[in-house]
Amino acid sequence: MQYNRNRHAAYKLTYHLVVVTKYRHPVINNQIKKRLEEIAHDLFARWKCEILEINSEEDYFHILFDAPPQINLANTVNSFKTVTSRYIRKEFEKFLKAYYWEPYFWSRSYLILTSEGAPRSVIKEYIKNQDREG
Repeated sequence: MQYNRNRHAAYKLTYHLVVVTKYRHPVINNQIKKRLEEIAHDLFARWKCEILEINSEEDYFHILFDAPPQINLANTVNSFKTVTSRYIRKEFEKFLKAYYWEPYFWSRSYLILTSEGAPRSVIKEYIKNQDREG
């Protein structure tokens, strides 16, 4: 296994994040998906995280990423949700009005897992296939 390094540590911290749209509304179309991916890549790069895989369905969004030990996961997830929600609600306001009467995009809940229990290739393949009908 290849480890990341900083001044004082060697580490391999891989996480699988799943965020769900408010009320599970099926609003993640191709344009919103593309924009979410752009924002995610920008944010995670700022946080010194590496996105390994990213994909979505109409009502949820998956990100598999490596992170340094210094990040606070709860703050990272909440920042991701806040920033993406703001951009998406502003840029797709007319489309989203049919679904949301409140200023929300994501559900308050999320799922974050460490992913070393299953081989990364299995998780990457699972995420990659999320937008394909099964």
